[in-house]
Amino acid sequence: MPYANQVFYGRNEYRQVKVMKKIQVIAVILFLSLLPFTGQAQSMGSRQDSLLRKTYTIDEVVVTGTRNATDVRHLSQTVSVVNRKKIEQSMQPSLLPVLTENVPGLFTTARGIMGYGVSGGAAGGISLRGLSGGTARMMVLIDGHPQYAGIFGHPIADAYQSLLADKVEVLRGPASVLYGSNAMGGVINIVTRKMHEDGVHTNLHAGYGSYNTVETELTNMVRKGRFSSVISGSYNRTDGHRDDMGFEQYGGYAKLGYDITDNWNMYADVNVTHFNATYPGPVSAPLLEGDQRITRGVTSFAIENNYGRTSGALSLFYNWGDHWINDGYTPSAGESPQDGRFNSFDDMMGVSLYQSTRFFKGNRITLGFDWFRYGGEAWTEYLQGENAGTRADLVDRRENEVAGYMDFRQDIGLWLTFNAGIRIDHHSRVGTEWVPQAGLAFHLPHNMELKVSATKGFRYPILREMYMFPPQNSDLKPESMWNYELAFSQRLLEGRLTYGINLFYIDGKNLIMTLPNPSGSGMLNQNSGKIDNTGFELQSAYRINGSWSVDANYSFLHMDNPVVAAPKHKLYAGAVFSKDRWSVSTGMQYIAGLYTATGNNPQTEDFALWNVRALFRAAQWLDIWARGENLLAQKYEINAGYPMPRATVMGGININF
Repeated sequence: MPYANQVFYGRNEYRQVKVMKKIQVIAVILFLSLLPFTGQAQSMGSRQDSLLRKTYTIDEVVVTGTRNATDVRHLSQTVSVVNRKKIEQSMQPSLLPVLTENVPGLFTTARGIMGYGVSGGAAGGISLRGLSGGTARMMVLIDGHPQYAGIFGHPIADAYQSLLADKVEVLRGPASVLYGSNAMGGVINIVTRKMHEDGVHTNLHAGYGSYNTVETELTNMVRKGRFSSVISGSYNRTDGHRDDMGFEQYGGYAKLGYDITDNWNMYADVNVTHFNATYPGPVSAPLLEGDQRITRGVTSFAIENNYGRTSGALSLFYNWGDHWINDGYTPSAGESPQDGRFNSFDDMMGVSLYQSTRFFKGNRITLGFDWFRYGGEAWTEYLQGENAGTRADLVDRRENEVAGYMDFRQDIGLWLTFNAGIRIDHHSRVGTEWVPQAGLAFHLPHNMELKVSATKGFRYPILREMYMFPPQNSDLKPESMWNYELAFSQRLLEGRLTYGINLFYIDGKNLIMTLPNPSGSGMLNQNSGKIDNTGFELQSAYRINGSWSVDANYSFLHMDNPVVAAPKHKLYAGAVFSKDRWSVSTGMQYIAGLYTATGNNPQTEDFALWNVRALFRAAQWLDIWARGENLLAQKYEINAGYPMPRATVMGGININF
């Protein structure tokens, strides 16, 4: 079953020497090319520059690292921000391809045509520094609320549409102190859209392209006095680049907000996505009748306060998912149509309460409380055969998680910020976990920042691992890991040039693996795995003038135990031109050492993807746009046996009124 797929860890001693040398040379050139700018900027800079600049870009204010709005320079962990402008420039219906290009260390297997993320062998996987959302080791949030299937523990990639997002913040490293289990590898936080000024704005986005693909989105935003609203609807469909790969998606999002006073506000939102998809199987053994009908939904309510010295929020959320899956059959293997259909319903609800207070200058303490209840049921419904009209139950269980945490931040003079945090987390079935973290952020002359941190992440075993399918083991223990990181960054030329480098080491234990049962026959889930990942990440951006800007990022990842969809090398370089009525962007992404299969027969892929996007403002109310992806028509796979599409093109219009 697609949702029951396990990720196995194996060793591979294969070395791609030529590729590695190539990429390392490129990375060194990229980094060293910044040095002339550094020297130039320092010579041009004023001797009277203060230690800390008084003006910053809006992208430096984030909420993911502390739950309250914080200057990113005061955090000891690395947070990348992809703002609304970047999202719109991408012209993508899904957020995942945008994140792949802009965040080093993050790899998502999605392409611009939706529908590849619904099942095994498709392209909706998310990994960060080798830790995968598919194995519940990294978390996706919407406005700080966890989003994952209650039984399987993984995010649903095709539910994260661009229409939702005002910006996306990616915390690269464990965030378990603030967000608990499943955030051991990092967090993607989708901050939803809002109307900032009084008025009414409506936008229609429509496009058509390769493989009979259609994408549409209609959004209305209103703000009047203390009231605000955002309402969006979308429809996407494609035939896919292979037979039996059709995909159709309906999505809707609504958010209503009201400012009760100058210090208090509340909002409520709901997001529902339904998709119908066909799963084609590997090319060597095509699958028939691999059909899926999936609905995902999330709703939340929050009331927030902000008095300057103190701020906080109380929020309630509920997620649900309804799945109907026909696993299909492979005629070439002599299989017949399935007698039964896999069904599941999962849900997750929670309450989150926190308050952040500044007791004296440079100080901030955040105290918080979380309660989560998650689980669901799964069963096989037999429609034909000797069991027709009956069902076989697989799991029906709910479990609770309750936690309290404290996050502490203290500025020490103008040059140092100390961060520390601790969480005590209790699981109704597994037990109690203590989660500490600590770090320092040094604010150096010439707008340089140096950060060092040590953070713990953990993950409780999910219901599938403990109770579903033959390798289940109800005695599993939590996974845990430590992430050690050193980061350096600098802003030059009045903020027009930025660059940075991150070094990290991940040491994990008790990873859940499926191995031969030491006490009997067959296979058993066991806490026998380890993580030993090291790497570094480079990023740079240069705003040349009012029309031109360029950016690049590179990440290197070494894994003692490689996993699928976590490349050894990932390089992206892009440029944007915007003047008068024209906006054009292009980018090249190079992937090397990407494992498409592990275990006894490991396989790797190398490929380069060239993308181009263009928009022309024909009138104040009308934009004409086009985008092309994989224009070099690269032949490649991300999961072995599942070829990705060659060159694709899309075009359409945006109507604004």
